[in-house]
Amino acid sequence: MKDTQILISGGGLGGLSAALALAERGFEVTVLEKAAEFTEIGYGIQLGPNATRILKRYGLWDTVSTSAVFPEAMVFLDAIDTEEWARVNLNDAFLARFKHPYAVIHRRDLLGAWLAACERHPRIQLLTSKGLASITDHGTMVEVHCEDGSSFSARCLIGADGLLSPTRDYVVGTSQPRVTGFLAYRGVIPIGKVFDHTYDRSVIGWFGHNIHLVQYALRAGDVLNNVAVFGSPAFARGEAEYGSPAELTAMFEHAHPRVRAMLEYISLDRHWMMRDRDPIGNWTKGNVTLLGDAAHPTLQYLAQGACMAFEDSVVLAARLAECPNDPHQAFLSYQKARVLRTARIVLTARAFGQVLHAGGVARDLRNDLYRGRAPDSFFHEIDWIYRGIPETEF
Repeated sequence: MKDTQILISGGGLGGLSAALALAERGFEVTVLEKAAEFTEIGYGIQLGPNATRILKRYGLWDTVSTSAVFPEAMVFLDAIDTEEWARVNLNDAFLARFKHPYAVIHRRDLLGAWLAACERHPRIQLLTSKGLASITDHGTMVEVHCEDGSSFSARCLIGADGLLSPTRDYVVGTSQPRVTGFLAYRGVIPIGKVFDHTYDRSVIGWFGHNIHLVQYALRAGDVLNNVAVFGSPAFARGEAEYGSPAELTAMFEHAHPRVRAMLEYISLDRHWMMRDRDPIGNWTKGNVTLLGDAAHPTLQYLAQGACMAFEDSVVLAARLAECPNDPHQAFLSYQKARVLRTARIVLTARAFGQVLHAGGVARDLRNDLYRGRAPDSFFHEIDWIYRGIPETEF
């Protein structure tokens, strides 16, 4: 086993992007993945210009763009009466402003691109079945013991091990994520089985009181990704059993028949609880720091979870390159650059979720405020997200 300078716990999108960013800066990196293989759970993922520019920076764009879909617009529709209440064009005007495209892609295709690049890189070692059991910071090196009895040491450790990160437990103490009571069911079907092709070339969302259905094409347009989300009344009542397919159907009972019919695209064998965490001001303890969902897990309403992890990776690599012999100081500089931006993402996503799920007069007000606005008029509201990190970090 070759020596390494940096250990990364977690081989998801955050861990692999960090590995490649650091290796490109000249560091020797070992990635420890808990699972038996490098894989992603779920289906589609949206990538704003702040993320697609990073894919281009690391030479992944040619691979990613072959399976990605480039939607013409993001369309917001009322799930009750099907009115279109907002539209954000992702066309030439969008590209002229943000310089890089908006794309949607299957999570496994995206992870596969990062994984292939890491596998090719001579400074990266990838290991599976290596869940963390303990961390010891000796000052000049960090030692980790894995659940399988193996141990590793390096100058520093980066925890990119997700929402339930054991590295986070070491850095800031054990705590549970914030549970929202909203659950997601997902499904992917061949595009030929879709009965309504009105919005084939867009990312669309049908939004009602505590429900929504998001749809967009994947795999170069061959399949349709579907995500149905609802706030569970059973969970709100404190019942142990919640989130059943029957509850999903009941929550969409008042949706337009056109929307209800699309629930047949959803797989009912599994659901996911929507969770995040309150932002924190410190992600670092000694020579250990956090990245991605381990540091700042967010709800999906801005589609920025993976995008923030990619940004973290670029900034972290740049700051470590500036002071490679003092990872603690590099980590403090990195988190200083990232804490407020990621906190704004987390808190804005929560607030936007309330807007999307409005009911009653709040729904009427939302539709009235947004209705009739020019599609390009929303650009200034999303500028802070899609401009991304400064060029100096690259």
